[in-house]
Amino acid sequence: MINKETQEQAIALCQKLVQQKSYSGHEDGPAKVLEEVCRANGFDSIHVDKYGNFIACIKGKRPGKKLLFDGHMDTVPVTNEKEWIHPPFGAEIHEGKIYGRGTTDMKGAIAGYTAAAIAFAKDTNRGFAGEIYVDGVVHEECFEGVASRSISDYVKPDIVVIGEASRCNLKVGQRGRAEIVVETFGKPCHSANPEKGINAVYKMAGVIQAIRTLVPPEHPVLGKGILELVDIKSEPYPGASVVPEYCKASYDRRLLVGETKESVLKPIQELLEKLMAEDPELKVKVSYAVGKEKCYTGAEIEGERFFPGWLYAKDADFVQAVKQELEERGYAPEVTQYNFCTNGSHYAGEAGIKTFGLGPSQENLAHTVNEYVEVDQLIKVTDCYYGVMKALMK
Repeated sequence: MINKETQEQAIALCQKLVQQKSYSGHEDGPAKVLEEVCRANGFDSIHVDKYGNFIACIKGKRPGKKLLFDGHMDTVPVTNEKEWIHPPFGAEIHEGKIYGRGTTDMKGAIAGYTAAAIAFAKDTNRGFAGEIYVDGVVHEECFEGVASRSISDYVKPDIVVIGEASRCNLKVGQRGRAEIVVETFGKPCHSANPEKGINAVYKMAGVIQAIRTLVPPEHPVLGKGILELVDIKSEPYPGASVVPEYCKASYDRRLLVGETKESVLKPIQELLEKLMAEDPELKVKVSYAVGKEKCYTGAEIEGERFFPGWLYAKDADFVQAVKQELEERGYAPEVTQYNFCTNGSHYAGEAGIKTFGLGPSQENLAHTVNEYVEVDQLIKVTDCYYGVMKALMK
């Protein structure tokens, strides 16, 4: 088990990070906290990229793998602070729990692996093989994995540890997700004479019913692909006395291993082409939503909302090496999969980098009122991160 000094450092750093409100696009506060801590503890390099991602490195005395610990600094907003029993940015400790926005998702993990890296380097006198990287990612809540592309280009890691909540269990995969946009185009006219126009919403209604007949694939481990309508809008809006000329429907598509941008859209595109052949008035297209956000550095970050799924075998060498070390440290980690999307969509799904998840707390506490991380979980995960370094940096 990590010593008392490291435990206290993880707790204090978690509190400092939570006290920095950091909605997406405003992550400069926790980035500065991380920079101060890493400089004070002798990290070999500190880098902040154009998007504001924070990356710090401790190098071992021997050559070896590059191990990256990944966690996002941004949080979802607090809509009503009065609903919280403790201040959402106070990071107060009550009955063994640190309360605040981002404690579970996921500043507790960032604090844990940063404190673990400092302790591991000190205890080994940097006699380990390879390089340990810790990061703080921006804009993950907007689109998973997009900002991480910049990090993997800079670090070129051999193995990535995603710090999302796992109750100190090991996660070797997840479904990905895509935001699919279907658009119909009509002809506007006065609603007193609707026969002179083409109502884009009526056309969309038929398209939606047709799309419901499509059955996404299933995976024996990750489950169902899922294609679910989540939003519909028409223009002009408000449309008083006007037949709508445009309608957009948005779909949430959960992605399985091996699915590509082309393979996911293909059945929808083929269906739409069939519908247009049957109805000369129907004009419809399908595409992926594109996200564009402003970073705290002033740069713009942009990407299609397509985040691949990924999965590694439970008996993969790097997974078993970590599992064995954690068991020797007194833990009994289960090896399962995340139920939600993470930055692993880039590292594993896009880049093919060996990746697994390991974090404190329960995933169902993310984004909730009265979010917290148990102090005991934070200490345990810090010890687990230390164990990961011991297992993989030989």
